[in-house]
Amino acid sequence: MTSTAAVIAAPVSERGNLKRVIGTVVSAKMEKTRVVAVTELRRHPLYGKYVKSTMKFHVHDEKNDAKEGDKVLIIETRPLSKTKRWRLMQVLERAV
Repeated sequence: MTSTAAVIAAPVSERGNLKRVIGTVVSAKMEKTRVVAVTELRRHPLYGKYVKSTMKFHVHDEKNDAKEGDKVLIIETRPLSKTKRWRLMQVLERAV
């Protein structure tokens, strides 16, 4: 499977395996919350054609570090609000 959304293998911790995903910040308008779009290329099981799918996640950013257009690494966490289930690990690339 070819995928532009790289799921990083997380080390096993006392909380179990936590998913890590690389995505792009598409909205930074909320306080301590960012919206991150994760794009994935999947091969259609019957036709073999590659289909692009984009999922948006609300991510907790404690220091308001990430800006729109930044490439970020996010990690799965406990529910922080009604929609937030992910936390910002680090900013990989800054937008120009």
